Amino acid sequence: MPSERQILVGGVPIGGGAPVAVQTMTKTETANLAATMDQIRRVAEAGADIVRVAVPREKDVEALRTIVRQSPIPVIADIHFNYTLALKAIDAGAHCVRLNPGNIGGPDKVAQVAARAKAAGTPMRIGVNSGSLPKHLHELERENAVEALVTAAVEFVELMERLDFTNFKVSIKSTSVPNTIASNRLLASRIPYPLHLGITEAGTKWSGSLKSSVGLGTLLADGIGDTIRISLSTFHAEEEVKVAWEILKALHLRERGPVLIACPTCGRLQFDMDTVVAEIERRLEAYEDPIEVAVLGCAVNGIGEASNADFGITGAKDEGLIFSRGKPLKKVPTPELVDALFEEIDKYAVSKRIDVDAGAAAEAGALLDRLEDKEAMTPERMAALEREHADGLDEDVSPVASRRFTRA
Repeated sequence: MPSERQILVGGVPIGGGAPVAVQTMTKTETANLAATMDQIRRVAEAGADIVRVAVPREKDVEALRTIVRQSPIPVIADIHFNYTLALKAIDAGAHCVRLNPGNIGGPDKVAQVAARAKAAGTPMRIGVNSGSLPKHLHELERENAVEALVTAAVEFVELMERLDFTNFKVSIKSTSVPNTIASNRLLASRIPYPLHLGITEAGTKWSGSLKSSVGLGTLLADGIGDTIRISLSTFHAEEEVKVAWEILKALHLRERGPVLIACPTCGRLQFDMDTVVAEIERRLEAYEDPIEVAVLGCAVNGIGEASNADFGITGAKDEGLIFSRGKPLKKVPTPELVDALFEEIDKYAVSKRIDVDAGAAAEAGALLDRLEDKEAMTPERMAALEREHADGLDEDVSPVASRRFTRA
């Protein structure tokens, strides 16, 4: 269920049924203006809707003034401990201020920030991480970490409401995936404000992506969450953006660029699919159309396994197929499959239609029939093979003996 309330961060709507926004945070020293702006431009190009920058010092506030003017996407100022920096960030034009009311110096200082933000029309993100709960909730945290997280968030929400400030989103993050899921589900049932999702300190690009996909994917599939950030231990913030988009695309929540479908390979594989898939994935990064591209390792399932794909290939030892939306387009020598695939994609990118050569399609269909006849293992065919080889199959004949590569 989307949150009832909606806020605007710059021109980006958050909550109230708006598309889930993708956020990241710069890894640079904010005062290093050239490095910070370079990273902001790269994350914007990768698809970030919003970017957050750390503002721990006065010179970061000074840089923030320029960053806000030059940034192609809205900028959030990340403030901890020093409420005066939050006031100055608002004055510098930050499109939003991230604040943890529990570490900013007490309700009086939060009130000053809220008053300044209200006067400027600046929204805020409030919330708590599992590592920064208020002291009075430490005992509850030991007993019930989820309830402690939600209690802290609700207390902060109630504080903002007492201050007559409702232009905010809320986040509760944990390093624990189950706790993050449970606490956000509980919080969503208690407050109407937009929710920002993340697994805090998730880890490396590999492990952190998996943890974030499980945690955020579960919540988003439940309809919970209005903006997300993937927190990875990498200096390349655009990698966080890419993971966020893959999660949203997998759940059909948003579209951006191609979707790649690839079979997991097995003992029937007769061409170097590992390299082929990696090359296709790399080359697809240059395309903006939200097309589906499939790579099948053999014809055992036929192109029907990816019949909805806009374009795809299925390979064999010497020849493979280019197909589109369940129909073969043409047969191609296996070493030329990738280039031939992108020839079709490039034509589509220009004309927005799929060209079919009847003669080439007929040849490809005939090859598909041969491949499927060779590969398909129906119950009837298996029974026939058992009868044919009643004394046992020839163990000396490898089904992959003709592969063009070897596996370590």
